[in-house]
Amino acid sequence: MTARRRAVRPGEPSSPRVERQGADGSPGVSTVWRIRSLEAARQVLRARHATTQAGFTAEAIPQGRLKHHPILVSDGPLHDEQRRKVARFFAPVVVAERYTPQMEECADRLLGQTPPGGRLELDELALHYTVEVTAEVVGLTESSVPRMSRRLVSFFRQPPFDITRRDLGRTRRQWMRAAFNGLLPIGRFFLADVRPAIRERRRERRDDIISHLVDEGYTDVDILVECVTYGTAGMVTTREFVTMAAWHLLRDDALRERYAVAGQEERFAILHEIIRLEPVVGHLYRRAQDPICVTDGDGSWTIEAGDLVDVCVRSANADPQAQAPDEDGLDLCPGRSLPRGVNAAGLSFGDGAHKCPGQPLAILESDVLLTRLLARSPRLVREPEVGWDDLIEGYTLRGLELELPATSSGSR
Repeated sequence: MTARRRAVRPGEPSSPRVERQGADGSPGVSTVWRIRSLEAARQVLRARHATTQAGFTAEAIPQGRLKHHPILVSDGPLHDEQRRKVARFFAPVVVAERYTPQMEECADRLLGQTPPGGRLELDELALHYTVEVTAEVVGLTESSVPRMSRRLVSFFRQPPFDITRRDLGRTRRQWMRAAFNGLLPIGRFFLADVRPAIRERRRERRDDIISHLVDEGYTDVDILVECVTYGTAGMVTTREFVTMAAWHLLRDDALRERYAVAGQEERFAILHEIIRLEPVVGHLYRRAQDPICVTDGDGSWTIEAGDLVDVCVRSANADPQAQAPDEDGLDLCPGRSLPRGVNAAGLSFGDGAHKCPGQPLAILESDVLLTRLLARSPRLVREPEVGWDDLIEGYTLRGLELELPATSSGSR
């Protein structure tokens, strides 16, 4: 059977299922466990209070000036409490009832900017769409969406790093470039987008995350850090998924036709299967704070306190031992059989305490845009280039160009 996965990182191994590396005691280098088994990966991610966040350079984020620990890098009871308080913004029923009309209006407006017979770059349109939708949820509504989009994108122009090293393997010059490339866009993001939103919410609360943070006593700097988190997770990564899903649908006539006539539940199943096959974030990192015993079949291992754990999401999601006998983890099979308790998206939104709360929002907003896009019968003119981003440990898709027919069939 031919593999259907399009985002394949050159040289990335898919075995062994559990691997220990770097245990030679070299200074500044962590012992790293590569977990490619779905069974073992879920055990690590569900080892509540035995691990701390180590991805997204979390361990290099200074905490001294923050009154509140950021939700992305908090752990234990504090993280549980933070998650409980923001859950109401991402509950499926709330997302559907509150944001569907705005998503539909936004999608129609952005698609309507390309006339019949015209061309559009989907990844650029998807960026503005996801920024506008997520900005409404977060409360970043007092500034220009296109300009905010550019500021968020500029934050990702970072030098490479090695997360297995305590200093991230960067030279002094690279750290200086990272600070300049990161802090300058964040400063602009604060001044142009976050601060005006905070000022407006201090005058009058709304039903959004910034208003909630103001009520919780967060400082402006605390709120900025949270907005960067939601900005990267809710806007930038969803942009990549929308583009990837469209790429699969436009290259597979049968899947596209099925999606076009399906009800919402079946469309969601198709999107969940695409993101299982093509997880935007390919690696999740945890630092063990206590020994963790993991098993995979008849094998067992103990991860010691201080070890770094790399949950290899692309491998775990395609784990052949987690599939039905007649199914291939690298094929695209909506509604496939998965082990009991495994999300239809696999580990693409994480698992355990740090599971992404924005899954319902990401799937719904992707569906709203894609149904309207495909109803216009676009023609694929240029396929995207696949790139890789170290910060999110995921793929980027750029340059997917579409042409709308001279006589548009209208929106759905």
